Amino acid sequence: FFRWYWQKEKRAPYVRFMEANYPPGFKYEDFGPLFTAEFFDPNQWADILKASGAKYVVLTSKHHEGFTLWGSKYSWNWNAVDVGPKRDLVGELATSIRNRTDLRFGLYHSLFEWFNPLFLEDATHVFKTRMFPTSKSLPELYEIVTKYQPEIIWSDGDGNAPDTYWNSTGFLAWLYNDSPVRDTVVTNDRWGVGSICKHGGFYTCSDRYNPGHLLPHKWENCMTIDRQSWGYRRDAKLDDYLTIEELVKQLVETVSCGGNLLMNIGPTHDGRIAAIFEERLRQMGAWLQVNGDAVYATRPWRAQNDSAAPGVWYTSRPAEGKVYALFLNWPVSGTLALGEPRATLGETEVRLIGHKALLKWAALEEKGMVVALPQLSLKQLPCQWGWALQMTNIK
Repeated sequence: FFRWYWQKEKRAPYVRFMEANYPPGFKYEDFGPLFTAEFFDPNQWADILKASGAKYVVLTSKHHEGFTLWGSKYSWNWNAVDVGPKRDLVGELATSIRNRTDLRFGLYHSLFEWFNPLFLEDATHVFKTRMFPTSKSLPELYEIVTKYQPEIIWSDGDGNAPDTYWNSTGFLAWLYNDSPVRDTVVTNDRWGVGSICKHGGFYTCSDRYNPGHLLPHKWENCMTIDRQSWGYRRDAKLDDYLTIEELVKQLVETVSCGGNLLMNIGPTHDGRIAAIFEERLRQMGAWLQVNGDAVYATRPWRAQNDSAAPGVWYTSRPAEGKVYALFLNWPVSGTLALGEPRATLGETEVRLIGHKALLKWAALEEKGMVVALPQLSLKQLPCQWGWALQMTNIK
């Protein structure tokens, strides 16, 4: 978004920064050769992503400024093979992900480009002409699907144009019927004005979307570890990054309401995942290693969060008769009072995930129960930032 703020909105801090630090007449295109990626190690990226506990990864193959991270035939001299790194970054990461992990490989692709003259020309004709999608955007989409076979296509940036301008239905028909990934691919909901949160394999609805209640359609909370940015900011302060406690809270709330969490990081121009992002990813992976049973392949329960206890969210595995209560704060009293579960004496069993012994509990009069948590030292706790009870034979 730097380019938009600097050249289109002409925000004073951005204009001043460029005037103070770059020679007169410096154009955005001059950043191309400065994007060097000399430290980009796709194997290292793959190992970090695997350690995060993620099940899929989505790489931004092209954002709204049009630079493609692969050597696109349709983006002459404005791609990572011709300029800057002189490497096929999409292909290298795809190979490493597939060789070293079980993650599904996905690609983000921006339909429109802020400053592309063909797009701007179409816009002046109120999108009655279609020079840009036919010569640039659609050919790129066919190219990345055929070449890299991504199993998630994360479309974005409709440029205020309808899906008919983009021929989204034509592309999606090919994708789901004839493409090399037709049997495994999933797509989001950003395919033209009015399609978001209405059409798509999964809904995104808006950036950083976390409704806090169950949605009738599969959805994704696509958010950033840096509260303010999707890219890497050299001037970011520690407070700008979400803590692991805040990230676990986002994950728990999202999964309880039937969503997936897409947690964005911004790599550096020289190709690194900054240490702060690596730490957050590895922390999330450590948490999921303990509590993954309460997250992966679970279904929303009849209640998403608890009526009596704040900060308690539910997931379930109906086929196994298991309900999980994920709680974000360890109670000082050592007991957790839950308003939603109905327990049966002699049948209901409660465990703390990561701790062996069964827990004692007592039913409350109307509904609900009180669970006695084990008395554990900090070192004995199964994890540090949120815990999960596994309950069987709960009504």
